[in-house]
Amino acid sequence: MSNQLKLVSSSKCFKGLQNVYSFFSQELQCETRFSAYLPVDVSNENPLPVLFWLSGLTCTEENFIIKSGFQRYAAEHRLIVIGPDTSPRGCNIEGEDKDWDFGTGAGFYVDATTELYQKHYRMYSYVVKELPNIIESNLPVKKNCRSIFGHSMGGHGALICALKNPGFYRSCTVFAPISNPMQSPWGKKCFKGYLGDNENDWKLYDATELITKYKGPNLHLLIDQVLKNMDVIFLILTQSI
Repeated sequence: MSNQLKLVSSSKCFKGLQNVYSFFSQELQCETRFSAYLPVDVSNENPLPVLFWLSGLTCTEENFIIKSGFQRYAAEHRLIVIGPDTSPRGCNIEGEDKDWDFGTGAGFYVDATTELYQKHYRMYSYVVKELPNIIESNLPVKKNCRSIFGHSMGGHGALICALKNPGFYRSCTVFAPISNPMQSPWGKKCFKGYLGDNENDWKLYDATELITKYKGPNLHLLIDQVLKNMDVIFLILTQSI
């Protein structure tokens, strides 16, 4: 294992290991953590597919591993599950800790372009570029055998990562995603804070906009959301993928 990864904790879980690692992220320019569930007997000689989980607002890498019980099913189906944090931390940016729905714990999986946030808040590039490289270099995962899923803000993140990178993920599953953040108070607040006032820049991170322009292999996409809260147009469009 590369020296750049530090093992923060390790617990036996359904015959496998629930680990948490930390490392200095070049994209985020800070120390960050991610969780990794490793089923029993996984090894470089016996690698497994990997699932990336993206959490919602206010979460850390810990919430999913202590609240969901996913490990039982990951062990059964022989899957490595990776869960990054939801934002950079400890960057000492003015205002980043003021609100629960912006800044710390609310990175919104975009690459920020505004002056205050562009250095550290690069969660999109972290999730789709740096973290997969770290995982494939250090853990026994099957190459090019990855999928992504998430909840709420993390559902938004999973959707845009899959739609902006055709063929990179085998599937995308989301639970109550913020599927049209340009029309959501949370999305508008974060997009303006991270991307500025130009709404054309916002469209680059809005799944409802991205899905109309998707060109690539068939995407296995599952959305689990109460119908009355779902954008009907988005639901219809997903049926054509």
